[in-house]
Amino acid sequence: MEHVAQTIPLRIYRAPDHVVLVAPMPGLEPQDISVTIADNFVSIMGKERGPGQHNRELIVNEWRIGPYFREVSLDQPVNGALTNATYGNGVLVLSMPTMKDGKSDSEAAFELTPVEATRGERIGHIGSEIRPTSSVQHSKKHKSERSK
Repeated sequence: MEHVAQTIPLRIYRAPDHVVLVAPMPGLEPQDISVTIADNFVSIMGKERGPGQHNRELIVNEWRIGPYFREVSLDQPVNGALTNATYGNGVLVLSMPTMKDGKSDSEAAFELTPVEATRGERIGHIGSEIRPTSSVQHSKKHKSERSK
């Protein structure tokens, strides 16, 4: 049985050169989350997990484990290609660099990649200087740092 997607509550705030979006999406695995960013428009989707949750004799049923969906229009364009996305403890965090005046738009559509048993990420940039990198490069860096 297909269930209607729950609206995700959001917290959006401005940081230097970034817009940060925080969204609780409890019960999902990183690969269940997909994000689309185009100019100043952000769309977040989370697949339903645990279809057995509907076959239980529930005493209180105030939330489900997905599906989740939310679209939001930001007050300024962001760089989707350099967006850093992390998911841990049931919370998705998107750190989206703001576009400088006169720059062309940058779109991105991605799913998160698991990097540990309970964490997921999609790396669009690292460090204080914004430069592109990939999740694979980021994972290699963390593995080499752990082995020291």
